[in-house]
Formats: sequence, structure tokens, C-alpha cells
Amino acid sequence: MVDLLELEKRFLSAHIKEGGTVADFTMGNGHDTAFLSKSVGISGKVYAFDIQEKALENTKETLKKENCPDNVTFICDSHSNLLEYIKEPICAGVFNLGYLPGGNNKALTTLCTTTKKAVTDAITILDNDSIILIAVYPGHEEGRLEGEMLSKLLTEYDRRKICVSKFQIVNSPLSPFFFAVESR
Repeated sequence: MVDLLELEKRFLSAHIKEGGTVADFTMGNGHDTAFLSKSVGISGKVYAFDIQEKALENTKETLKKENCPDNVTFICDSHSNLLEYIKEPICAGVFNLGYLPGGNNKALTTLCTTTKKAVTDAITILDNDSIILIAVYPGHEEGRLEGEMLSKLLTEYDRRKICVSKFQIVNSPLSPFFFAVESR
């Protein structure tokens, strides 16, 4: 059976460069941040966003446990403000939409409006031959709406400049799925 998380890591690894700049636009508990940190190495740079202090605390703990390099800039702000912080091209970015895994407040979730702006802005800072992965969780209402919005938004890009693929388990419609947005 296809493991979507492993597939995502394969896609990311094909684009991440040692010393590169990457972003985790929704750090949550820090597992993607840790993967990105190790992938770019000590000479790389990771921007990690979340609106919840608890996510920053959890991520710092995860990075410590996994002995990650000291290359992460923690940003307690919405991913929709990413252009205020990231001033250089990125070789990879990750969005894990939804709510904080293990968090107490499942009503505190990413929203269509901020996600649309964040994804649109993230695409503008992609370097050549770079990628953004966007994991969508349609099992809750806002996740379903985000998936529909992204499906429409991402079809509008010229495929000669931005190639968008969607990976979904077809016979499990409420399972998470992801988009791979690659620059050429």
C-alpha cells in the first residue's frame, strides 16, 4: 500500500539541496521541520511558521530529540504573512493543513482565506527546480473546503512554469491527500 508520508519525503528529497533554504509553513509538532532541518544541513536555513505557541514549543522539543542542526528560524505568525519573513528563494516548502495534531482545540485550524494567500505567495518564492507539498485533510469541513479551493486555484497555473500533481487514495475520499507544486 502507498504510504503518502514516505512519498512526500521522496518528492522533497529530489529538490532539497544541502545549504538550501526551505520552509515549513505549518510546523505543528515539528516532524516536517526536523526532516527539512536535517535535509539542508547546518549550512541551510529553515523557516518554520505556526500561529500557536504550543506548536513552537512542540517543534523545539522535536528538534532537540532528533539532534537537528541549529538552522531553524521560528515564526509565531500566520503562513499568510510569509513574505514578511522570507526574502530569498526556497528550494522546498511544506504545508500540513488542518489543526495541531494532539492539540486541545480542533476548531483552531488553517483556513481557506489564509491558505490561499500563503500558497499563492509561496509559489512566488520558489527557486528553479523547487517544490511545495500541500497535505490536505478533508475529514473535517474546513479541510474539505481547503481541498476544493486548492484544486481550483492550482489548475490556473501555466504547466510550463509550475507543474501541479495531486496524490490521493481514490477509494478513501476522506483520507488525507497532497498536492506537489513543482517549479521548472
